[in-house]
Amino acid sequence: MKVRTIAGLGMTLLAAGLMTIFFLNPDFPGCGFTNPGGDTRESTSDEAAKDSPDEIADFLAQYNATYRSLWTDAATADWTSRTLINPENSTASREAKTRLADFTGSDTIVRKLGLYRNRMDLNDLQDRQIEKAWQLASHTPAAGNGEAAALSAKAIAILGSMETFLYAATGQTDPGGSLGKVDPLMTARRDTADRRALWESRLAVGPNLKDGVLELRELRNAQARKMGYSSFFSLKAADYDLTGPELIRLMDEFTTGIEPLYLQLHCWVKHELARRYGADPSRRIPAHWLSDPWGQTWSGVIESADMDTHFRDVQPQWIIEEAERFYLSLGFDPLPLTFWGRSDLFLLGADSRREKSSLDVSLHLDLAQDARSLLHLQRDFASFMTAHQQLGIVYYQLAYSRPEIPPVLRRGGSRALPLALGALGSLAARQIPYLEEVGVLPKEETPEEIRWLMSQALTGPVVSIPFLSGTMAHWEHDLYEEDLPRHQFNTRYWEYAGRYQGLKPAVSRGEEYCDPAALPLLHLEPACAYDKAIAEVIMHQLHSFICRDILKQGLREANYAGNRKVGMLLHSIMEPGATRDWAQVLRQATGEAISAQGMVDYYQPLLEWLQIQNQGRDIEF
Repeated sequence: MKVRTIAGLGMTLLAAGLMTIFFLNPDFPGCGFTNPGGDTRESTSDEAAKDSPDEIADFLAQYNATYRSLWTDAATADWTSRTLINPENSTASREAKTRLADFTGSDTIVRKLGLYRNRMDLNDLQDRQIEKAWQLASHTPAAGNGEAAALSAKAIAILGSMETFLYAATGQTDPGGSLGKVDPLMTARRDTADRRALWESRLAVGPNLKDGVLELRELRNAQARKMGYSSFFSLKAADYDLTGPELIRLMDEFTTGIEPLYLQLHCWVKHELARRYGADPSRRIPAHWLSDPWGQTWSGVIESADMDTHFRDVQPQWIIEEAERFYLSLGFDPLPLTFWGRSDLFLLGADSRREKSSLDVSLHLDLAQDARSLLHLQRDFASFMTAHQQLGIVYYQLAYSRPEIPPVLRRGGSRALPLALGALGSLAARQIPYLEEVGVLPKEETPEEIRWLMSQALTGPVVSIPFLSGTMAHWEHDLYEEDLPRHQFNTRYWEYAGRYQGLKPAVSRGEEYCDPAALPLLHLEPACAYDKAIAEVIMHQLHSFICRDILKQGLREANYAGNRKVGMLLHSIMEPGATRDWAQVLRQATGEAISAQGMVDYYQPLLEWLQIQNQGRDIEF
């Protein structure tokens, strides 16, 4: 590993991006395929018939060559802008992304794709390329026109407004501040009046953004409908080969599937918090009792096991190298030297003059072997899990980067699949037998099982799925698919928060507010908050299959390390990229349709413990 260490030190000034690059973020489509306008191939036009199959093949070859070139330019500029954050690099990145969008959404490309989508003589690989290119075009049709420019400008303006907004009530001596000042106080304060003031302060930016949300909805829907989708929400759902209503039905299956566990957890938590704040428990949890204003995570309810103490004597370099050794033990190849030389892996020192992205992310710069990670590794447990998670994504990127896969299909089988396989690596990294095997956790210091599972449930999918699959998925569906009226934005949001999460606002919230607009997720990942929910369900389902059918070990005792069959399974899911339907790939790998049952099974001991604790209580909300 010395060569890689030297390479890493020699390339320290190279870094990764702040978030997924513009054309991989939710303002661009994911990786599935669909024909939203229905199959119209029986009415093949004379114009479409003029091009021979060879000419269509030539068009796709030229499209992929140009697409890959522009992608690489945009990804490289994006990477640089996140490596060294300054106005010049940000401008260069926006310009490179615009050139890519101008190509994928050009009138010429859209016209050709529209004709070829009606052809009956395409093979499956050609069909998938055309459908993926159509989805790309649908986000920026005629990208150089005023509508696309207005959409981009409005989205940037909203994020800027959130960054510069002065949030009140951040402290007794501080009349206002940024999100970084407000959010930590929600965990620390115990006085309910203080918490309510902080909660209201955190949501105060919402009314300022309400008109912007409406304007973005109109612009996004206009573009999506121009390309044959029923709404922007359905365009985003097309990544999963689903319509908007079909995706909502899948989300309902998730929330119903985990409902027995969530109801028990919700009941226990509301009684714990009521005791903490000296109040009587109500059917729904007042939102200001939680550390997050929207209830995305319930951290701070219990004192979690302190795992960081076990990493005080290890170096951050060991953490990333141990993560690679984990994947090597499954049969994956060593990471390219370029990964070690070009990634930005470690937390910057306090005296650093360079500012880099604050988010962990892995980017695929050239749709070949140049995959890099931007991390902030330090001596703690979170870094250990993050390293395993992000290398899972990198190995996915490398697995589908093969000559037989066209560049436009060199991406995850859906937006959720890379997240799922990365999350699976993180889950494997926190399995107790693995932590003992790598020497960071002495056997006599194994955390107590219920506290261990409770901590994961409160900060993970058991709490987040009702928010993501329930509240947010339904609210954004209504916003786009049903053109939710402006005067119902806030009412509808709290209706769903009550129904799916069992939450209620700290005080009455009328339509003069717009609480969902204050949520950064709404703007950073529009109409696809559910991606992480799908990823978590897939991850637990894969874990259940691996433990049951490959390792023959318990869900909470399994150790993946050293098992080549596990690696073969994961590689079989990774290598097709977007050339195959994601659901079919998973069904072939596991023999099962997607289901939340694997998640419920993982938390079964916690469910049984909660049922005992909640005896005699009404768990419904």
